Amino acid sequence: MTIIYFLILLSVIICIHEAGHLLAAKLFNVYVYEYSFGMGPALFKKQGKETCYSIRAIPMGGYVSMAGENDEDVHPEIEVPQDRRLYNKPAWQKIIIMLAGVFMNFMLCFVILSMIYLHSGVYPESPEARIVKVMENSPAEKAGLQDGDLIIHLAQGDRESDPKTFQDLQMFFYDLQSETIDVTVVRNGQELTVPVVCEKAEDGYRIGIQGPELELKKVTLLNCWGYGLKEMAYLFRLMGDSIRSLLFGKNLNQLSGPVGIYSATEQSVSYGLVGYLLLMAELSLSVGMMNLLPLPVLDGGQVVITLFEAIFRHKLSEKVKIGLMGACWVLLIGLMVFVTWNDISRLMQ
Repeated sequence: MTIIYFLILLSVIICIHEAGHLLAAKLFNVYVYEYSFGMGPALFKKQGKETCYSIRAIPMGGYVSMAGENDEDVHPEIEVPQDRRLYNKPAWQKIIIMLAGVFMNFMLCFVILSMIYLHSGVYPESPEARIVKVMENSPAEKAGLQDGDLIIHLAQGDRESDPKTFQDLQMFFYDLQSETIDVTVVRNGQELTVPVVCEKAEDGYRIGIQGPELELKKVTLLNCWGYGLKEMAYLFRLMGDSIRSLLFGKNLNQLSGPVGIYSATEQSVSYGLVGYLLLMAELSLSVGMMNLLPLPVLDGGQVVITLFEAIFRHKLSEKVKIGLMGACWVLLIGLMVFVTWNDISRLMQ
């Protein structure tokens, strides 16, 4: 049964992403040859007035094939007016079409999170970054931190943060680069900065403090959207920090691929519908963010190329584009092999 939930999960995220490209292309009157879910041989095809809608054998990925994406027409047998080809559209329209998939992924995450909080009826508001209790014999106690201290600044190397909430504090500790951190607190109206040598734990570093209890806010149909947006912003920052760390070669063992997503699906289903939908929201946001990376095979890379051509008024040759995309595919395939090995290794432990 998990395989069905897994396929539904991927299908919704992929279909909503590609639907964004499709709708934006239709909005700007770009001719769309095909809207496809999956890759490889076609299992099902339905020809619309213009666009062919298909389901393909490998349920990983998908695409929207538009006239004028490349110099060479993939369907020379179809006569498409020049003003309906993508390369003849203004740069701003092309960028909207390219980013529409990312937007739809973000919207899916936003709607799911909003509905989850509406269903629960409460939103756990993170309190201020104040220490309620310093644990005995903890790094915080050894550094001289005290109950009631308000943490206003964290610094470690070139990383700094001014936490407004205890959640911000936890985000900073999620991606520490070493054990020592400078903590600035306000105590009796005075600012004090102390170095704290953190304690290594299975899920990161700890200093041994407790914060205020969460404040539960009542959620209604009117305010659930604000809380959904707030939670999505938190996840966005958290994932952004993770992506930044990965780009600098850190925490590579935390990467997951299809095997890891399958395992996460199995676990989320055991928590019920809310757990499953939460995983869908997180993955949809992650897919959207990853597509913003400036790699030519991703939406972000296509935006960079479009901006380059618009600014310098020089169209990149198809050979250069193919070369860049080929190199990126090699990189992505290698990354997929690596994350799959990561997932299998974790399962074998």
